[in-house]
Amino acid sequence: MGGFMRMRFEAGAEDEFEAACGLLVDRLVRRAGEQGLPVDGFLAEAALEYRHRATIDGRLGLWEPRHVDELLLHWLPQTITELPGEERGDAPGTLRTLLRYLHAAQLADPRGPALEDSLAAVDTAAEQYGAAMADRSRWGLAKFWMTTAAEQGVDVLDEAALQRFAERAQREEVAYDEDALDAIMERRLTGRLLSDAARAEPQLPVVLPPDGELRRQAEASAIVAQLRGLAEWAGRDGRTVTAAGRLRMADARELVDMLGTGDKVEGVRSSADLPRLGLLVEWAKKARLVRVAKGRLYAVAKARPVLADPLQLWLRAFDACFELRQALIGARSGWHMESMLFDVYEDMLEDVLNTLYSLPYPMPWPRLRDSVHLGYRAGSQLDGGSDFQHRMWFEHADRDLRTVLDALVDLGAIERDRGMADPVFLEVDLSDSGPELPADMPPELAELLGVAGTAADPVAQERARAQREELTAGPVELLRLTELGTRAVRQRLLAVGRDAPLIGELAQAPAAGLLGVLADDYDPDAAHAELAGWLAAHGDGERDAALRQLVEAVRSMPFRVRAQAMLTVLLTSLPDGEGERLLRGLRGDAQLAPLVLSTLAHQELLSPEDMTDAEHLLVLAESLLQLVELAGGRDGAEETLRAQGFEARDAIAAALDSAHPDRAGLEELRRLAARARVASGRRARNARRTAGKKRRKRRR
Repeated sequence: MGGFMRMRFEAGAEDEFEAACGLLVDRLVRRAGEQGLPVDGFLAEAALEYRHRATIDGRLGLWEPRHVDELLLHWLPQTITELPGEERGDAPGTLRTLLRYLHAAQLADPRGPALEDSLAAVDTAAEQYGAAMADRSRWGLAKFWMTTAAEQGVDVLDEAALQRFAERAQREEVAYDEDALDAIMERRLTGRLLSDAARAEPQLPVVLPPDGELRRQAEASAIVAQLRGLAEWAGRDGRTVTAAGRLRMADARELVDMLGTGDKVEGVRSSADLPRLGLLVEWAKKARLVRVAKGRLYAVAKARPVLADPLQLWLRAFDACFELRQALIGARSGWHMESMLFDVYEDMLEDVLNTLYSLPYPMPWPRLRDSVHLGYRAGSQLDGGSDFQHRMWFEHADRDLRTVLDALVDLGAIERDRGMADPVFLEVDLSDSGPELPADMPPELAELLGVAGTAADPVAQERARAQREELTAGPVELLRLTELGTRAVRQRLLAVGRDAPLIGELAQAPAAGLLGVLADDYDPDAAHAELAGWLAAHGDGERDAALRQLVEAVRSMPFRVRAQAMLTVLLTSLPDGEGERLLRGLRGDAQLAPLVLSTLAHQELLSPEDMTDAEHLLVLAESLLQLVELAGGRDGAEETLRAQGFEARDAIAAALDSAHPDRAGLEELRRLAARARVASGRRARNARRTAGKKRRKRRR
C-alpha cells in the first residue's frame, strides 16, 4: 500500500503522518458532531502525535492502558499549554471519542485491548488528569516559561514582549517556581522526555510451535534440569553455607557430581573455584529459585509452580541471563579487569538478541562481532590508546561475548553451526562511495549506515573489506535463535511495547483488522501464511463464507485508500491465482467496482484497453476521491485541487457523470473544487491589483 491510509508511519515520514492525521481528525470531528460526542480536534491531533512521535512502536490504532496513562498524565501535561483564563480542553472525553471512532471505522489494531478495557483505562486516568495538568514539574520547558510569562501579564502572542520577558528572565529579574524548573531540567538532563522516545523498527513475523512443543524442548534443556535439581537439593529446610554465603566444599563436591557440572574438584579447597557450579548457583538466585537467608541456602517456596512447568522455568532462566553480568564476565580477582562489554552488558545483550530475532538466515559471527564493535566505538572513547591496545580491548570483549553466548547455547536459546554466510550478508558494494555524507559525521555512524557511505574513512573501508574476506574465505560460525529463544525474545519485545508479529496471532481477528494489519506490516510471504490460517479458522468447512467476510470488510471500510490496500492483500496473498479470480468476480459489483478496477489496474492485471468507457469513469472518480484522502482531508484537498486548476475541474466534471456509488463523496469533491476555484479567482484578482499598484508606483 502506498503511504496512506496507514495506521503506522516511519519516524521520518512526517508529511505522510500529517496528511493521515489531518484526515483522521477531520472525519473524527464530523462523526462526533453527528453523534453529539465530546471532541477537541486539537487534542485529538495531539493524541495521535503522541502515538506517532513518543512511543516505541508508533501504532495509531493500538491503545493499551499504559498509552492512555502516558498520554493523559505525562504527554499532554508536558506539551499542551493552557494559558491563564483559557478553558481546559476535555482530553479524556476526546480520547474516549477517538477510541470509539477507531473501533467503529475498523482502524483499531486487533492485537490491542477491547474497547471497553481502553475506555476503563481512560476513566481511571481521568481522575488524575486535572492534577497532572496543573503539576508544573511535569511541564515541558517551553510551556513552563510561556505560562509563567502569561501569568505575569505578558502578551505571549507579541513576539517583542515575549523577547523582553526572556531577557529579564536571563537577568534573573523574573519570579518563577524554582522547584518545578529544577524537576523539568533534571528530566531533560536524564533523557526522560517522552519526545525523546526512540522508534524501533517492527520485527518480521515469526512462526512458533504450540506451547506444548516448547514445553517439551524446555524439558530437554540441561540447564533446566540442573536448576531444578539445585532447588530440590536446597529444599525447604535449606543447606548451610559459609560466612561468605558460599557452598561448603563437601556440598559443592556432591552437587558437581549430582548435577554433572563438569567442574574439576581435585585439589580445590573452596567452592568459589568451581566456575560452572558457581554460575549455576548464581543463575538459580537471579531466577528467584533459591535464596540465602540466615546462613542457609533455601529453595524459594513461591517458585514451586515454576519448577513444575519446564517452559516457565526455562523462560525464568532466560530472563535471569540479563542479571548474570558479574557471574559470567566479572573480574575474578584484583589482577583482572573487566572488558568493554561489562559496562554495557545488559543493553548489548538485548541488542544482540534483538538482532538475531526474526532473521530469515543465521547470523555469521564476524558480522555480529563487528556490529557489536560499532556499538563500542559509538559509546566509548577509544582515542586514548594505540591500535594495538584497541585490538586487545576488542579481543577481550569478544572473549566475554563468547562466554555469554556459550551460556545461551547451553540454555538452548541460541544454536551454533558452521557454514557459508548467506549472500544477504555480503550485499555491499565497496566501490560505490554512496551518497555524500556530512563532513563531521562520526565514522562509526557512517559505518552503521552502510559501508557504501564510508568511502571517506579508509579505516572503516578496511574493516569492511576484512569482514567480507572473512565471510567468503570459507565456513564461519553461524548463530540463530532457537524456537525457545525466539519465544523468549518476543516476550521481552512485547513487554516494552515493541511490535513483534506472530504468524497465527490474527486467526481470530475481525476481517477488517486482519486485512488492515497485513496491509500495514506484513511482507507477502507472511501475509500469505497469516491469511491462510485465518481462512482455516473462519471457514467452518466452507471457504467461500470466510472469503465473503473479507470482502464485506473491504465494502464497509470508510477510507477508500485503505480499502484498496485491503483488496490488494486479498489479490496478492490468496494462493494459486485465487485472489485475481476473486477480484475479477467483483468487477460487476456496483459498490466495489471502482476499487476492484483500480486495484487490478495498479497491479497491471487490467489494461486501459480492457475497460469500458463507464469503467474508465469509475476509475477516474475513484482516483479523485482517493486524492482527497491523500491530501489529508478537506483543507488539504482544496489546496491540491486549486493547484491542479483546469485539469482537476474537467476531471471532476467527468467523475460526476460516472456511476460511482459514493455520491456523497463526489458531492463533497464538487464543493471543494468550487471553493478552490473561488480561492484561485480571489488570488488572481489580488495579484492583478498588486501588479497594478506596482506599475502606478513606477509611473510616479
